[in-house]
Amino acid sequence: MEHVFTSAQAKNRSATPSGQSAVIGPLQPIVASVGDDITLPCHLEPAVDAAAITFEWTRPDLNPRFVHVWRSGENLLDLQHPSFKGRTSLSEEILKSGDISLKLSKVKPSDEGKYRCFIPGWNKESFVELVVGSVSSPVIKMNNSTKGVLQCESTGWYPEPEVFWLDGEGNLLSAGPTETVRGPDDLYTVSSRVTVEKRHSNSFTCRVQQNRTNQTRETHIHVPGRHYYFHDVITV
Repeated sequence: MEHVFTSAQAKNRSATPSGQSAVIGPLQPIVASVGDDITLPCHLEPAVDAAAITFEWTRPDLNPRFVHVWRSGENLLDLQHPSFKGRTSLSEEILKSGDISLKLSKVKPSDEGKYRCFIPGWNKESFVELVVGSVSSPVIKMNNSTKGVLQCESTGWYPEPEVFWLDGEGNLLSAGPTETVRGPDDLYTVSSRVTVEKRHSNSFTCRVQQNRTNQTRETHIHVPGRHYYFHDVITV
């Protein structure tokens, strides 16, 4: 049976002259967490043995742009961008079935971007967007020196998240500006303070969320008088 492509699929495949395979990539972005080993999908349809052809994976925004190059049956990595050294690989076994997907290990925040899977000899290409995220549960502390002040801090986020405070009924509280620090590993630390008053309930929530990666972490604190306890909530 002939495979029917939707209009959306057609946008991520090259036009196919008679008798030549198309280069197919995913329709949706690939979402990865920092430290993951992932695969950037790309395959030929109809499937042909790709081990003998030349193809390249690139990031057009980088200089040099090359992420991984396969030429004449060998990995050609002389021009590879330094940030990918030792972290990319191809499976010669699945190349024979037309699968030219690229394996990328130990994902870093800087890996985020749009990748091009390209066969120069055919002038065929497809694109894969990689979205990278990192999350961490927040911690709430009582400020003993300033009465009624709670501080929430969360480290190890990417991209930069937002911080919200809620009361026991789920209403947003007015808090001071969020302080953000970006570390040498490109991960963000965020902190926020809120002043609670007697009119508020004894339960409070610090919510840290990143909308692009659809990740949320929450910590609840209960303050009955001078005693308190808290626990984390993870929402994906």
